[in-house]
Amino acid sequence: MFGLFGKKTGLPTPEEALPGRAQAMLVPAKHFVLGTPLDGPFPVGIQLALFGNGCFWGTEKQFWQLPGVYSTAVGYAGGLTPNPNYREVCSGMTGHNEVVRVAYDPDRISYADLLKAFWESHDPTQGMGQGPDRGTQYRSGIYCYTPEQKQIALASQAAYQAVLKAKGYGAITTEIIDAPTFYFAEEYHQQYLDKPGSRPYCGAQPTGADLPHPNQWNLPTELQSHLTAHPEVWSKNFAECPVVPL
Repeated sequence: MFGLFGKKTGLPTPEEALPGRAQAMLVPAKHFVLGTPLDGPFPVGIQLALFGNGCFWGTEKQFWQLPGVYSTAVGYAGGLTPNPNYREVCSGMTGHNEVVRVAYDPDRISYADLLKAFWESHDPTQGMGQGPDRGTQYRSGIYCYTPEQKQIALASQAAYQAVLKAKGYGAITTEIIDAPTFYFAEEYHQQYLDKPGSRPYCGAQPTGADLPHPNQWNLPTELQSHLTAHPEVWSKNFAECPVVPL
């Protein structure tokens, strides 16, 4: 956030990456806003999703406000350094991205609903950065826990790319890969925007384009039939930041 650290535009090699540590980050037991477990155990049926789309403060708040989201947590993923800290990630020498892990109830909100919030809340064509936040830790990414999630994510990307192209945007640079190890960010980052004394920052630059309805995505019938579209989610566009930008 705020462009205080390095602006590295390439990922480090294993030889260049910082060594990290064996000790995992200590985080609160419960979500500051929802009061649910931050790291489980989660109730039976709760599923996980993992997204990166710029500064994780605003992204997390956007997701925890959705119906059917049980818990959220911010952290680091997609890099090489074990158990990194914030300054290390901002140096660009861990390879990690700032991410939000979403624990959700698929009976109340679908993965397609989460993807709508993801795509519409940032500009996925900006490469290694988002808005004023530049660096590999602000890249766009979808990290998939199941083959079905990856198939759905890729189909949604293709649908959104067509819309963006029509609006004059370039190619989507979002990485869509299997979910890597998720490392928790520091306690003060968790649910940051709802904590006393937080700075109301939002660096995302949404395109304003609407993601096409899931029934327009190129998916097998058996997979598409399980993708419900929550009316509360699909009645809005997520171009508005969840906080007032500085």
